[in-house]
Amino acid sequence: MKTFNKYIRNDSTALITGASSGMGLEYAKQLAMSGCNLLIVSNEEEKLFDVAEKIQNEYHVKVTAKYQDLAHPDVAKELFDFCQTNNIQIDILINNAGIFFFKELNNATIDRANVMLRLHIYTPTQLCVLFGEEMKKRGYGYILTVSSITAQMYAPGITMYSATKAYLKSFMKSLYFEMRPYNVHTTVVCPGAVNTPLYNLNPKYEGMMKLALSLRLAYSPQQLVNKALKAMFRKRRCKTPGFLNTLWAPFINALPKRTVTRLWIKYRS
Repeated sequence: MKTFNKYIRNDSTALITGASSGMGLEYAKQLAMSGCNLLIVSNEEEKLFDVAEKIQNEYHVKVTAKYQDLAHPDVAKELFDFCQTNNIQIDILINNAGIFFFKELNNATIDRANVMLRLHIYTPTQLCVLFGEEMKKRGYGYILTVSSITAQMYAPGITMYSATKAYLKSFMKSLYFEMRPYNVHTTVVCPGAVNTPLYNLNPKYEGMMKLALSLRLAYSPQQLVNKALKAMFRKRRCKTPGFLNTLWAPFINALPKRTVTRLWIKYRS
């Protein structure tokens, strides 16, 4: 597994959202392994503090855990104020927190959709602005945001998910040009499926995930995060891991509308 020591300045600190499990936990581990201090944030309180203790003991870096609901409207400002009060300078921002549901958008799912809007759009945008301004003043910093290949996929069941991920991709690709003159580098990563608890897969589909992993249509968190961090430190604007993943969205979008409708009626949950 590639480490990133040569890219990280002494006493650098990374802020990672959704860091108690899945890809967020892996971002925390790989950055800590590379000598980076951490501020990890999650709404899973018990897991979060357990992760902080384990990473600090294993990698001997400073780890600060902040239990926070990242879908709360004021959370970005609260995190920024927390850093200002505690003299924590954020050099790397990882916008990783997210949720997923495969359901029709209706009255029963609108509350979850609203949470997704705040978690995928409002909070990452505010964090980029608040911490990005401080990075611009110092003339140094990295921002990585997790989007998805569904950002370019128009399909039922992921109506809100794909739309919010499309916003993140567009926002970060444009922000790249605004931040670059200040030596602040932004990257958006657009993975396909990742073998994490995010999708809450039915056990009967576990074989399909194993097949996807073998074909590189899906990645383990370790593989995906390593590719994402490599792209960020190499100052890539956008990274879609896996050649086949670049073809997946065009394939779905090319399906006849009648076929998509029939499949949705058959398989919707």
